[in-house]
Amino acid sequence: MNEALSQAVTPLTLTEQTCFHAREALAGRRSGPRVMLSFAGPAVVASIAYMDPGNFATNIQAGAGYGYTLLWVVAVANLVAMLFQSLSAKLGLVTGRNLAELCRESLPHRYVYAMCGMSEIAAMATDLAEFVGGAIGVSLLLHLPMMASMLVTGAVTYGLLQFERKGFRPLELVIAALVGVIGLSYLAELLIAPVHWPAVFLHTVKPSIPDSNALTISVGIIGATVMPHVLFLHSGLTQNRVTPRNERERTKLLKFSNIEVVVALGVAGLINMAMVIMASSAFHHGHADIASIETAWHTLTPLLGSAAACLFLAALIASGISSSVVGTMAGQMIMQGFVGFRIPVGVRRLVTMAPAFAVVAWGVDATRALVLSQVVLSIALPVPMIALVWFTSRRDLMGTYRNRRLTNAGAVAGTFAVLALNVVLLLQTAGLSF
Repeated sequence: MNEALSQAVTPLTLTEQTCFHAREALAGRRSGPRVMLSFAGPAVVASIAYMDPGNFATNIQAGAGYGYTLLWVVAVANLVAMLFQSLSAKLGLVTGRNLAELCRESLPHRYVYAMCGMSEIAAMATDLAEFVGGAIGVSLLLHLPMMASMLVTGAVTYGLLQFERKGFRPLELVIAALVGVIGLSYLAELLIAPVHWPAVFLHTVKPSIPDSNALTISVGIIGATVMPHVLFLHSGLTQNRVTPRNERERTKLLKFSNIEVVVALGVAGLINMAMVIMASSAFHHGHADIASIETAWHTLTPLLGSAAACLFLAALIASGISSSVVGTMAGQMIMQGFVGFRIPVGVRRLVTMAPAFAVVAWGVDATRALVLSQVVLSIALPVPMIALVWFTSRRDLMGTYRNRRLTNAGAVAGTFAVLALNVVLLLQTAGLSF
């Protein structure tokens, strides 16, 4: 009797409370704006990948070198990201399986092995950007050597991953708080920097790629914005979070998911544009050759003051740590989906951290490595994009929730655009000029 009473009064955990409120909302017993908070989480987690240090590196180079000219690339990449993240979320909600699991079940083994290998390369490139970027921020803040800063970043990342043991909600809240740090930091930056807003609005809608280096940066922006690992991750974050009990609830769940994707990635897109705007306002006239995060930070103090430099550093550290956590989560989900077993978090961190430590040990310029890692991601990106479009278009898999013609047209156009940019980049790398 006492044991039963004790269980009855045991308070619900954050994760249990979230699931309870979400089920109440799906059943129609709760309504109002606060209901959305119960469903918010997966897209917020995925959105951090769109604000990682790779974005800092490519956006600084875009703004410093080309002013506001490449803002349209950021805007288009973000729209493509919204479309594909919504497809990824839908796949998990409708099928109850994630993208990697469906690939393993549906494709010939040779393709599965190739996709698994390519996804691992993409995961390492992702972790290179995220881990090295966070370590740069720690190094600048604490005046530590890069190798020591990487150890600090690795320890903090591993510590945050332990929140996952308490369910999905605590880690979602931690990541949301870090997104808030990044967003507020860049909002303050825009209030400090001398922004020419008419030019911002013009170049957001006016396509232009001035030269071959701008093309390389544009492909890097796409790789840093539409990232392969979060296309896998988002489908896994939604697959078992709240299980709908009928088609009416599934339809409502998809509606809430799409709203969250638009809001979360809309915020991420605005932050990315703020990065380019800030770099353009601060560096384009007189410091257009700035190509590294470290130089950008050192230059900000005399140009915009110590407050701007401190805000930049706070955003970079929050970005590096949070995106490294999300990258590890995605790597675990991808590997588990493809091979069918779970890898311990510690082992997963060691595997994906190895290239980052190698880059630092060899003395490779950290920011250049970040930009090139984003190009690698862009080259790996069409594979999960094609798989996602194919799966979400299948009637036998998705039923009435399969993609509509307009959705398919947009998804196919986005995939071909990424493929075309990659082909041009590879030809350019081979020595052909455009």
